[in-house]
Amino acid sequence: MIIAATNYRLDKTLLPASNLCYRSSSQRRRTILAQIMQTALRSPFMALMISLLATACGGGGGGSSSSSSTPVDPVDPVPPAATYTLSGTITTSTSQAVDSDTNDPVQPAVSNDDPSNPQLISNPITLGGYINLPGTGAEGRSQQSGDIDDFFRVDLLAGQRITMLVGDFNQADADLYLYDINRNLVDFSASTGQVESLLVPANGTYLVNANAYSGATTDILVIGAPNTPAQSVESYEIVPWQAVVTYKDDSATGEEVMQSMGMEQRAGDRGRERLMALRRGAISVLQQEQRLGRAAAKRSTISDPDLRARWETLMTIKALRKNPRVRFAEPNYQVRALAIPNDDAYPLQWHYPLIGLPDAWDTTTGDPGVVVAVVDTGILATHPDIVGQLVQGYDFVRDPVSAGDGDGIDANPRDEIDTAGSTSQSFHGTHVSGTVSARGNNLIGVAGSAFSCRVMPVRALGTGGGGTSYDVDQAVRFAAGLPNDSGTVPQQRADVINLSLGGSPFSQATQNLYNEVRAAGVMVVAAAGNEASDAPGYPAAYDGVISVSAVDAQQRLTTYSNTGPQIDVAAPGGDNSVDLNGDGYPDGILSTGGSVSAGGVNFVYSFLSGTSMAAPHVAGVLALMKSVNPNLTPADVDAMLAAGELSDDLGVPGRDNQFGYGIINAQRAVLAALEATGTSPADNPRLVASSSVLNFGSSTTSLTLTLRNGGKGDLELFNLTTSAPWLQIAPVSVDAAGLGDYAVTVDRSSLAAGIYTAEISAESSINTLTVQALVSAGSTTEADVGVIYILLYDPVQDDTVAQYVSGGNGGSYPFQFIDIAAGEYEIIAGTDADNDLTICDAGEACGAWLTIDQPILIKLNSSLTNLDFPVEYQVSLPSSVTTESATLEKSRTGIAREVDTSRTVTR
Repeated sequence: MIIAATNYRLDKTLLPASNLCYRSSSQRRRTILAQIMQTALRSPFMALMISLLATACGGGGGGSSSSSSTPVDPVDPVPPAATYTLSGTITTSTSQAVDSDTNDPVQPAVSNDDPSNPQLISNPITLGGYINLPGTGAEGRSQQSGDIDDFFRVDLLAGQRITMLVGDFNQADADLYLYDINRNLVDFSASTGQVESLLVPANGTYLVNANAYSGATTDILVIGAPNTPAQSVESYEIVPWQAVVTYKDDSATGEEVMQSMGMEQRAGDRGRERLMALRRGAISVLQQEQRLGRAAAKRSTISDPDLRARWETLMTIKALRKNPRVRFAEPNYQVRALAIPNDDAYPLQWHYPLIGLPDAWDTTTGDPGVVVAVVDTGILATHPDIVGQLVQGYDFVRDPVSAGDGDGIDANPRDEIDTAGSTSQSFHGTHVSGTVSARGNNLIGVAGSAFSCRVMPVRALGTGGGGTSYDVDQAVRFAAGLPNDSGTVPQQRADVINLSLGGSPFSQATQNLYNEVRAAGVMVVAAAGNEASDAPGYPAAYDGVISVSAVDAQQRLTTYSNTGPQIDVAAPGGDNSVDLNGDGYPDGILSTGGSVSAGGVNFVYSFLSGTSMAAPHVAGVLALMKSVNPNLTPADVDAMLAAGELSDDLGVPGRDNQFGYGIINAQRAVLAALEATGTSPADNPRLVASSSVLNFGSSTTSLTLTLRNGGKGDLELFNLTTSAPWLQIAPVSVDAAGLGDYAVTVDRSSLAAGIYTAEISAESSINTLTVQALVSAGSTTEADVGVIYILLYDPVQDDTVAQYVSGGNGGSYPFQFIDIAAGEYEIIAGTDADNDLTICDAGEACGAWLTIDQPILIKLNSSLTNLDFPVEYQVSLPSSVTTESATLEKSRTGIAREVDTSRTVTR
């Protein structure tokens, strides 16, 4: 049988089992048994194969062994150990789809390589794909033949943005093309970076083309609502037929390259940059091949002379950059005065308007003298949206191994990452810190909720995301200016402490600490936890700590959020499995982050979900309150919260165990803090809505729209209308002024197949606002991310003990593990589009029970059912500023923690 297994491995099309891994923060690759071909699952000796082929991908324990030499008494046999079954269902959103011909041989393939047979997709959409040139990429369906082009047919609206995020952009190059239905090129994006993006010029049916220029890569295609922003995309105009070139060796190199590429020098000189002109007329076939390479076939599809000029110019510059004699090659950009919007990714931070932050910023964006301590995994202090936002912090991770910096506690709170590994990290503390105080109005990235305040980074969680309750307590002491093991205190104590962590039981000593912190005038905010439990979780459940539950973009409690009598207030925690605002991106919380590659740490902006993300919204609002009322005390905040002055009530009237006193309202909170000083702000009533876009997709029929007064003073809703008969709006819970919750419903029965948009107009006594609705009818796209591999991981043995492969049906992926020994496990799931035997890479879907931010430990002592959770594409937007290692490297997203369960973990 071992010989047979070896023979199967020689031909992967016959291979019954193979090693598959996932990216993990432990810097090791987990082994699972991948049932590669469905036909092989019928093999009569599959069970034996599975036992024989369970080998490790590197590191990790082994589980039980059958090599013991101790004989077993046949008269008195050892009874078999009890085993159990775990089962559940993984779900995917209708806003997610998968390329129909990825490199994964388990995924059924339908070619979309030709514009005459494109894949039909819905709009808006987040789609994971894979493209490669022949002979590149991992072994799989398309390695030898190549999968150069993917074509997608889709109905689009004028102003919609199409974005392609290139997963392996430091190893491959991919471009984005847009054709009309007659296959005429409309526009293209052909940079060499991670992001390609373009705008739709008019309503119509189009072909979207992902094209491999070099190498092999996963990709994520994003189509969002009209007027969604470009993210870190160089959308500048260029001077056609010109390039700016610098050579490595300027002796005779310049003349040789110019001759081979059909170029003429117009300006510049040896030893510096040169302005080169590309001859358009009499150039040889060889020179044209040198310029265009494999992309030459695209030339015949471009009839517009201006588009062709821009395309040939950019293709030539790509070729120049690959020339070993060229140091730099860039377009000659057109320069003019531009109206550039500030914080280019701010429009994707849907969670801020949901809690009235833009209205609060009319009063204050915070005071630099107000400090929020983030006790977490540390900080990427050189992230471009973090630079200048920090005060001195400290590192309280006592264990040198967990600290990753070779010592115990020290004065450097940097998030220490093992850059030698190929796995990704969550950069949890950086994400939380960005939600508090990422730089605003700096033309890049995102804004923090209190972006003029400062963050004190206090590291208490180590490289795997875990720490000890003692280390956390010392970090809290330092932040509050109390005696601690560092022997020092900050020059200025924090005004607010954010704790997006948990996992320890009640401790009277820690309760005493929070009493002392509160007496010092410091407000403490903590994440309620992601276990979907109503049991008390600490530190959120301690007296004097503000416990924060999580809501989604519809102000509904998220499926993962903890509840219970300890909940004080709710805030946006996000849900990466849906796109309810139609921007094409998951409805997670967008903030500062990082990723790791062989080249070092990359600065990115990532979408994460969890109560960890909800808590810093509240901490930021408290910082705004402190900015306008320096004398504000924790007791004042408690009284205001109980009086309903800081929040909008959700759920049953009054305080409840899901939302506490309701969802935090930044505008109301700031005005309440200001009024407590004896200053009554001028009336500034303004009608605001919970969302500017409602995305119904192809299956949703009803969504909630909340209309409220975003300021102070009297306001009355006069009129509420829709622009289309198929869109209806009706009150659900409104007050005498007409403000409150409305149900918006869609009737598709009269709509032909296509994408539709309509407007809701709300006219008040003060102002009129418009909300856009997006609807798909007759969609052919199911909720499908491809074949999902579900792993059962044993953190004690540091190994994956079982795998289930699920093909899914209409967005539902059932799984079941049988004959599992009692123990403690986590469940991780994801796709493997590039067939590199590793799930959760960039461009692949990923999920965990109950959330990726905090995989929940299952203590298995009986069979369990209904272990349901979503998977979604993990999206990271690159920063426009370079990385710590000088070059923006490959962005990966993966599992965020691996810790002993007796220790504190990130929420």
